[in-house]
Amino acid sequence: MITQRRANIIGLGLIGGSVGLALRERGWYVTGDDHDQARIDRALQIGVLDEPGIAEVVDVTFVATPVLTLADQVKRALAETTGIVTDVGSVKGGVADAIDDPRFCGGHPMAGSELEGLDGADATMFTGAVWVLTPTASTADSTFAEIASVVADLGAEVVALAPDRHDQVVAVVSHVPHLAAATLMGLASARGEEHAALLRLAAGGFRDMTRIASGHPGIWIDICIENRDAILDGLDGLIEGLQGMRTIIRDDDRAALHERLRHAREARSNLPMRAVQPSELAEVRIPIPDRTGAAAEVFTLAAELDVNIASFEVVHSVEGNRGVLVFLVDATSADVFRGGLLARGFRPAVQRLD
Repeated sequence: MITQRRANIIGLGLIGGSVGLALRERGWYVTGDDHDQARIDRALQIGVLDEPGIAEVVDVTFVATPVLTLADQVKRALAETTGIVTDVGSVKGGVADAIDDPRFCGGHPMAGSELEGLDGADATMFTGAVWVLTPTASTADSTFAEIASVVADLGAEVVALAPDRHDQVVAVVSHVPHLAAATLMGLASARGEEHAALLRLAAGGFRDMTRIASGHPGIWIDICIENRDAILDGLDGLIEGLQGMRTIIRDDDRAALHERLRHAREARSNLPMRAVQPSELAEVRIPIPDRTGAAAEVFTLAAELDVNIASFEVVHSVEGNRGVLVFLVDATSADVFRGGLLARGFRPAVQRLD
């Protein structure tokens, strides 16, 4: 007899609502809570929840509240429930520093919508999206493996990073771009007041660059407070780069301008793509050694080496009761991945699928 899996969701906004829809679509029984009763009522109405409240006995609790409240809500979930706990906040350092429990593994789905709250909730939101997990030294292997499995079942690609490394990277690829888009939009709006035709001409690349400025401003206040150091560092780099570009334009340095634009185009074209053909994949089987954090270490290594994980699963080892991580990775990076694993004491077996 298969027991129905159960989950809690604390915080019924855009991401929490999407998690609930996605879990229920896959047969989970979902309970949830929010400080706003109207959101609870709406979540029940649109099928995010089976019933309101926080159940004590569940497989996993997702905490999807604003970043400044995450630590307190994670502590609540750990105290009031028996299962593993994760969060979905876009800043990880604060909650990682505050929580020292083997049942907790932080997370951040790199997904969203221009719609706000439950109006934008979508069961398919995480399909093809990157979902970063941020285990710490206290995170149990079983916790990491379980939440990684749940996230992958929602259609996401699992990437593991240390919490501080996550905050540095996300500042560059998400937080600073949002602030830059808001600044550029402000510049265009100010000029638009002087020249009414300007905003009518704003299309194509301008709309692409400034689309993220349409996000809900409220959440960005907390993000900028919580990830201030990494954001300031990213802004310093952006300002330095723009000052360099200004100098190139001012001096009519065509060779330097061409080189900068060429390098940017090349870097953009080299962004990793997901492999889709079996002939492009290799299977990597990795017995999990008996040490805390070993499973998370494998995912973290994959991220460090830029190894694209097409899929993964955890199976039982024929050598005993230890697990085996089975990855499908791009064949072109399999040897690099194998070398990194060997250097860290793992015993991987690699086989191409072609």
